[in-house]
Amino acid sequence: MPELMLEGLALSCRPLGEHDRLLTLLSEAEGLTRLAVPGARRPKSSLAAAVPLAHLRLQVGGRSGLRRVRQLKVLRNYSGLAQRLETLAAAQALAELCLRLVPGEAATPGILPDLLAQLGRLEAVVRECGERREAVAIGVQGSVHLLALGGYALPLRHCSRSGEVLDPPLGNWSWRCSLLPSEGLAIGAVAGARVVLNASELALLQRLPRPALPRGRDGELLGPEGVWLHLLDLVESWCGEHLGQRPRAFRLLRTACDAMPAQR
Repeated sequence: MPELMLEGLALSCRPLGEHDRLLTLLSEAEGLTRLAVPGARRPKSSLAAAVPLAHLRLQVGGRSGLRRVRQLKVLRNYSGLAQRLETLAAAQALAELCLRLVPGEAATPGILPDLLAQLGRLEAVVRECGERREAVAIGVQGSVHLLALGGYALPLRHCSRSGEVLDPPLGNWSWRCSLLPSEGLAIGAVAGARVVLNASELALLQRLPRPALPRGRDGELLGPEGVWLHLLDLVESWCGEHLGQRPRAFRLLRTACDAMPAQR
């Protein structure tokens, strides 16, 4: 097999042998690809930059078995997200979600650019000292996008039981909608539901498939932190039902919020 160039985001890196790393790369061309990075754990290695959340361009070779990275160039490193627990947790959760959604060595168009866009927004939260709820909102919206691109979109437009259009009556504080993960969203407070939303929460959720976060005319993010954490519960439940596992980093994101008083 001739050597080729791959560009993508490092989702995970694990030790491989004494000095190497096993890199899992998300690329538009091949989906998830596992690659050996020889000598990457040596401090002075030219391949030591193969680390999680690094956007890389790689020269890859190998004729059989596990292909090997020959050279790499760092296009962007998102390590600055570690400056804040909530931005790191949101980024790790989105990376975990991609590991569950994307099949090995099969292109899944749109997932990589969407993930890179969310990571860029998380960087802006760090750079601009943004509110913690911004990171939670990006984690929730990014998950909604990735689930849709991966074939597990949340059904947000019709009641799973009656087929009625989900048109939340804003201002009606007694109205409820329930998440039944095996079915979808059902109008009413259904017994045994994992998550129950009011009209405002559903309206906010229905805006998340759009490219931008929902903001008011003043540019302020809509919804208090508690609402975004509630929507995080919903996304987690959907992932647990349809992917068989919830991203563990969602718990870290919630821990980051529990550790300090709630923000607006």
